Amino acid sequence: MTSGAMPSREILEVNGGGVAFLDHDNDGDFDLFFANGSTLSAPERGPGSRLYSNRGDGTFEDVTAKTGIDLRCWAMGVAVGDYDGDGWDDLYVTCFGPNVLLRNVAGASGGRRFVDVTARAGVGDSRWSTSAAFGDLDGDGDLDLFVANYLRFDPKRPPDRAGARYRGVPVMAGPRGLEAERDTLYENLGDGTFREVTQRAGIVVPGGLDYGLVARIVDLDGDGRQDIFVGNDSTANQLYRNLGGLRFADIAATAGVAASGQGVLQATMGLALADVDGNGTLDLFNTAFSDDTNTLRLNLGDGLFEDRSAQLGVGVSSRPYLSWGCGFFDFDLDGDEDLLVTNGHVYPEMGSPAMGASWAQETLLYERRGRRFERVTDAGEPLARKIHGRAVAFGDLDGDQDVDVVLTTLNGPPLVLRNEAPRGAALAVELAAPPPNRHAYGAIVELEGPAGVIARRWITGGGSYQSVDAAAAYFGLGGAGPRSELRIRVRWPDGSSSVHPIPQEDRTLRIEKPTAASKAAAPR
Repeated sequence: MTSGAMPSREILEVNGGGVAFLDHDNDGDFDLFFANGSTLSAPERGPGSRLYSNRGDGTFEDVTAKTGIDLRCWAMGVAVGDYDGDGWDDLYVTCFGPNVLLRNVAGASGGRRFVDVTARAGVGDSRWSTSAAFGDLDGDGDLDLFVANYLRFDPKRPPDRAGARYRGVPVMAGPRGLEAERDTLYENLGDGTFREVTQRAGIVVPGGLDYGLVARIVDLDGDGRQDIFVGNDSTANQLYRNLGGLRFADIAATAGVAASGQGVLQATMGLALADVDGNGTLDLFNTAFSDDTNTLRLNLGDGLFEDRSAQLGVGVSSRPYLSWGCGFFDFDLDGDEDLLVTNGHVYPEMGSPAMGASWAQETLLYERRGRRFERVTDAGEPLARKIHGRAVAFGDLDGDQDVDVVLTTLNGPPLVLRNEAPRGAALAVELAAPPPNRHAYGAIVELEGPAGVIARRWITGGGSYQSVDAAAAYFGLGGAGPRSELRIRVRWPDGSSSVHPIPQEDRTLRIEKPTAASKAAAPR
């Protein structure tokens, strides 16, 4: 994947590109889209982003040209959502320069094609955008769009490096000292177009100092309305609480998520969500710069989050690393969620022994053991390999119901890591709701046993840094009891719920949202 040159010398070159899981052809398996960059000398003439179709046999076909995708701009991230409600996944690609909305339509000779509808839809933000997420923020059933923007940068006149130092060594300039760009919120009008409502909705940062890198739309306070978390580079994070009526209030400072527990303004690159302590609420993990620690905040359930990084084992071990994409998933299928973090420094100067760390860095994998996370050092060569890691996305690529991993690297090939956990101890759940929110973004999927809820998963429209995970819920069944005693409860975005038995054989459970007619006909 392309992102400037190596070694990278300017801030535009260091962020890398994102990756998305999607089912572009509705054939039941997950395809992969890679947002690819360009070079400082020709930002609008890069090698192009890529779409790979899953053949279902462990291999992929490059269908970029076949599907009409020709994005030569400096792409950064991607969001996936059926914005127009026609039953097919569309792509919103964030860029250094105008963003692009690609509508998934039927091809003239069969198959699927993507058509650039940015201008008509009104979402061509021309600023440097990083992460984006679709979600139903006003409760009207369609998908609105939030875009995190970064800073102003002119490739022809890069900022002066004078005075920029790290550990006493001269390095590239930024983000501090460069002009930040405000984020953008678009309301879906339901007719294929959007309206920018950023200021009216209260998405405003005093002083405009918010170098946005990651965004997630999810209900963090359990009131049934979708909130927005924004992670920023070296500035305070935002947590926009949804007040209803497409109005928001930033409660990050009072909730305890604006900075670390020590009051440090972090470089928040990646974001992972899970109910770590099992209290029914979502906890937040964010990655950070080296010499800082990645941060795990527990949701206390009363509007407050508490930094428990040290107690839970993810703090000190992360200090040498500059961390990016991350995710909580039950990789070993023992019933609790583990944590994977991809790493790579932004300063090539880190290669000097005097710097005490490396430019390329290995991937961190933590196994949940009891109340703490413990680093795994024998998970295989791909994780031990030092890479320039950036984005990561998660999902089942080979149909065995466990979670595979796709990593992007800076100016290097992506890595596809197949999970080889034992078969038969996993369950994958995919939801199907009526369009436009066909993946039921905002739903909660619960695994229940005779004694109650065993585990919860949230379906969101985004992922970690600049990427999108598979729209599915994954459960390890180790220790959960016989399958015949287990069931899935879905709490749908509209507040309704439904209960479903789980399959006794190894297959993905696909659940359609019950209609009024099907509820009436259901046995009691």
